[in-house]
Amino acid sequence: MKIKLLLCCAAFLLSTSVHAEDWKELGDQAAQLFQQGQYDKAVQLAKKANSLAEAELGPDHPDVAESLNNIAIMYDTQGHPDLALPLYQRALEIREVALGPDNIAVAESLSNIAILYAMQGQFEKAEPLLKRSLAINEMALGATHPDLAVPLNNFASFYAMQGKFAAAEPLYKQALEIRENTLGHEHPDVAASLVNLAGIYDAQDKNALAEPLYARALAIDETALGADHPDVAAILETMAVFYDKTGNKAKATASKKRAEKIRAQAQ
Repeated sequence: MKIKLLLCCAAFLLSTSVHAEDWKELGDQAAQLFQQGQYDKAVQLAKKANSLAEAELGPDHPDVAESLNNIAIMYDTQGHPDLALPLYQRALEIREVALGPDNIAVAESLSNIAILYAMQGQFEKAEPLLKRSLAINEMALGATHPDLAVPLNNFASFYAMQGKFAAAEPLYKQALEIRENTLGHEHPDVAASLVNLAGIYDAQDKNALAEPLYARALAIDETALGADHPDVAAILETMAVFYDKTGNKAKATASKKRAEKIRAQAQ
């Protein structure tokens, strides 16, 4: 079962210069370079943007925190948690003072730090941060907002990666219900939630519960995204492993071959 924790990086908004527009443009350029896989150049540019932002706005401005957070995400994504953590922590400190302890941006910082700890196996450090992040999101967004599904999913995945499936299941179900009610039953985000829920049943060998959820997720993505979309391939790969484990070799082979064909077409 693949456990997916999401860094809170919905948008890179690194911003800079003697003129505000310049540091913002540098930040945008850094984000584009990073998305293109030019990681070293992206980090260098993001650091320059941050320096200019600090000079323009002062070291304790919320936009500086955003800039620091973006650099931390770049390091974290590349597998450098030792470089990411102090930047995440400084961004959190700035946000708590400048925006207040219950601001949604504070929840973002808490979540990113918690995920970093969780991926290092430091679960005792991660859990209180995830709880606080979720509480802030619930208060800021309301119990039925579609964006609440992300911190719910992260908290559930945190438990799932430790094998605490009883704790993970209601959180995954809550995220699924929110997405179905707000986005509709045929949305790709609903498919993602179905895969998450199926995954914990799969891990517990509750195959009769897992299989129809995988199948429904596949059908949603095929309709919403197209039969040859990479997300369809990802579900097929997961289903191939599931069918292989459960002894259905024919379905495992068919799922694997179809996924391989999609991947090959994308190259």
